[in-house]
Amino acid sequence: MKIRYLLLSALLLLLGLLPVLASVREVPLDELQPNRSQRQSTLIILKVINEYHYKKQHLNDEMSRAIMNRYLEVLDPNKSFFTQSDIERFNVVSDQLDDDLKDARLDSAFNIFRVYRQRVDERVGYALKLLERDYDFTINENYRFDREESPWTADAAELNELWRMKVKSDILNLKLKDKPLDEIRSTLEKRYTGIQRRTRQMDADDVFQVFINSYTLSLEPHTSYMSPRVSENFDISMRLSLEGIGAVLSNENEYTVVQRTVAGGPAALSGQVSAGDRIVGVGQGADGEIEDVIGWRLQDVVDLIRGAKGTTVQLQLLPEDEGSAGRTKQVTLVRNQIKLEDQAAKKFIIPDLGNTGNLRIGVIDIPAFYRDFQGYSQGQEDFTSTTRDVRRLIDELEAEGVDGIVIDLRGNGGGSLVEATELTGLFIPSGPVVQVKNATGDLDIERDPDPSLVYAGPLAVLVDRHSASASEIFAGAIQDYHRGIIIGEPTFGKGTVQTLVDLGRFVRYGDKNLGRLRLTMAQFFRVNGGSTQFKGVVPDIVYPSAVQSDDQGERSLENALPWAKIAAVNYQVEGLDQLERYRQMHQLRIKEDPGFIYLSQVEAMLKEIKAQETVSLLEKDREIEWNQREQRRKAEKNRFLTAIGLDPEPDDVDAEAERADPAADRDDPVARIMLNEAAHILADYIGGQTRAAMVN
Repeated sequence: MKIRYLLLSALLLLLGLLPVLASVREVPLDELQPNRSQRQSTLIILKVINEYHYKKQHLNDEMSRAIMNRYLEVLDPNKSFFTQSDIERFNVVSDQLDDDLKDARLDSAFNIFRVYRQRVDERVGYALKLLERDYDFTINENYRFDREESPWTADAAELNELWRMKVKSDILNLKLKDKPLDEIRSTLEKRYTGIQRRTRQMDADDVFQVFINSYTLSLEPHTSYMSPRVSENFDISMRLSLEGIGAVLSNENEYTVVQRTVAGGPAALSGQVSAGDRIVGVGQGADGEIEDVIGWRLQDVVDLIRGAKGTTVQLQLLPEDEGSAGRTKQVTLVRNQIKLEDQAAKKFIIPDLGNTGNLRIGVIDIPAFYRDFQGYSQGQEDFTSTTRDVRRLIDELEAEGVDGIVIDLRGNGGGSLVEATELTGLFIPSGPVVQVKNATGDLDIERDPDPSLVYAGPLAVLVDRHSASASEIFAGAIQDYHRGIIIGEPTFGKGTVQTLVDLGRFVRYGDKNLGRLRLTMAQFFRVNGGSTQFKGVVPDIVYPSAVQSDDQGERSLENALPWAKIAAVNYQVEGLDQLERYRQMHQLRIKEDPGFIYLSQVEAMLKEIKAQETVSLLEKDREIEWNQREQRRKAEKNRFLTAIGLDPEPDDVDAEAERADPAADRDDPVARIMLNEAAHILADYIGGQTRAAMVN
């Protein structure tokens, strides 16, 4: 299922920094008209994109149709409101949106939105009537909940049938969670009327933002527009004591989905929130009522979650390994500010690795590329820095007599480019680290600023599908220099650079409060000339858990910039060799390894769940499916635990604890599967080097 974006390209926005988008009053239909400021903003946005955006794309009829499709997709992602006759009516203008944008004519976009609002009113009214019915859950029916690839419904009668099935499925979901019928009807009434209320609260600025972002997101996924009110609220939220849970969210159909948790944040520290979890309810305080947020816009969910530091928020989550009709879990978090020290690199030595003789493998876990820019600018000698911390940890590990070091970048979403460059410099004598190409074709080369080599010993870098941006720059450079073995899964593939442009700077007179444009203006290239964009960094030794990597990260985003290549720069390659031999040793070792067998089973189950587009409306079948999935999950986990000498989990184990995010705690046996194998691979390399030295 492809990741969808609602109103903003939200993939890289952290909770606690995103404002409420809609106004609090219901807006009359006749107020939904474009104004002069929006027309002016349109012309400036087109000018800025045309001159400064990294991707050069003509605004023509083909692009016009893409904008129309994206606009309709954002308004009605699951094809639950419009009918085919509506689409045919809209398609009359689908080839003229490019000319409309060039001339700052926005009437067609506003006309479509007004029809959308009417359709929402109609569907919600019909759904409320459906709630009054009694349903027979012994009838063999299937509801298609994922309609992304489905055609638009032919007419109102077909749409009515779709909503009958939807309401019946929603009722069954809550019924299977032992909710009484009165509570079920009350919950769903609030859910449906909430969709209507939030749609009615959208004003002209909101409509303009949705439409313009349908254009920007048709270019690529990281360019987006913020209206004046959103920009103002963004600034306010940066100044006030409003904190979040430390998670990156996006919108997928009716759900708010956790893309990743941020190291040092409440979500990551809890071990209870994982990438792929869907937030279906939010409650205030330790015992406040959980508010159903299915069908809510992303910004409104964020507004519920953020709040003052030290206050409590409850999240009701539908885990990734549960289908859309699966069991939920509830997590209580205390809002807090994510501090640099909470993201600090840590080190340890892997004990009892086995089959490696007396080798000692050190690990440096780097959750983010952090840098205290304020402390640096003030001339503080001890300002917080990833590179400074890792330099110290290397010294400590060498003092403890390690034979090799694994740099663990799993889940590291990036951060400071300066730190990625300087950190690379600890492991190479000198040279270029990354190339940055802007929209005009100009090229900057970021180089190792320190000619000293801090660590020259055996090195491995462990990455996964969530390692992004600065992580990819570091891993790519280490790979290009043949300085260490890259191990794990293909990385995220975020190889572009964004900047925030204030549109008011292009206005000489009149209203200068026109909002901001988040603009993709450059792309990273490795020293070998290949980009980190889209493909990410493909490890030298790829773990079998990477089987679904083509549907992960940047590769899963529509209109993502493709991989590209430019000329390589001069750099000195190290003598890393015999990778194929270590790859074969790895494959032989994991063939019967209980950890990797378990990870493969988990991946297979996730693949099955993601491929599911329908659910049964037979109550007994749905209950059987729930129980079988839970039993399968528990059996596979217990087989793994038993195989490594740990006690299996008892039958009454808390399901929330069982599905805790292992990446939040490197001591978790599941999290250690990949890390221990990386240490084994590095030990293979050390052994190979030792044998080669003895021969010579």
